[in-house]
Amino acid sequence: MLPDHPHDQMLRQPLTAGICDGATESVLARDWARLLSRAAAEHAMEHPDLLAGGPAFEEFASSTVAQWDPWLVQYTQARVAEGRPLKWYEHNKLAEGAYATLLAVRVDPEPGRGSNAGSEESGPAWRWRAAALGDSCLFHLRDDRLVQAFPVETAEEFGTAPDLFGSRNHDAALLACRTRFTEGRCQPGDRLLLMTDALAAWFLSSPDRDVAVSQLLEFSGPEDLSGFIDWLDGLRDRQELRNDDVAVVRIDFEGR
Repeated sequence: MLPDHPHDQMLRQPLTAGICDGATESVLARDWARLLSRAAAEHAMEHPDLLAGGPAFEEFASSTVAQWDPWLVQYTQARVAEGRPLKWYEHNKLAEGAYATLLAVRVDPEPGRGSNAGSEESGPAWRWRAAALGDSCLFHLRDDRLVQAFPVETAEEFGTAPDLFGSRNHDAALLACRTRFTEGRCQPGDRLLLMTDALAAWFLSSPDRDVAVSQLLEFSGPEDLSGFIDWLDGLRDRQELRNDDVAVVRIDFEGR
């Protein structure tokens, strides 16, 4: 969730974001990923301690899973209204649930920073917290150089069976146990990049990290979508990027 005027308000109010990558072998994974990412961002905005783990995360997990069956009822009714009722084999797959990875981030302005212009603590700063289940990744850049990668730190760590958040997993304690949590601090000029696994694996395996960063930062908004898609297609054609869905969120920290 972004402020209405991020350049004007980011120093004074929190910001949250969530990205998910649906597991292609499960039915309706894209819809579950959309529901899960939105719920993560909304819950993180309402509950500052959510991304520290513990009971707050378990409550989020339980309440989000509880949204799936009502959503599924609406989906089933819509299919009937469209003259496309679910087939018997679809019912069987739906009973198994949908699955997705999860990466959620909350950024808060540091209180009291910027009031003492002559100290090392002067100037704006931000604290971020993140939670990850699976292999969607966060990268913290300073001076456009990687200073932290989470939860995967090397390309070799990516596998074929990451942990997943299931739409029918009612064991909130187990989901919390499998989720990793971390935090960091940003200063003006820093960036956070959130990526699903295919693009994250490309980034971590790049032989020239500086070039990879410059390529990623070339695209800065919706107006660059066409160019971004062409760039991804080029990576896939050269077999540098696995043929998988890609989601990326970029958060820039600007000073006054």
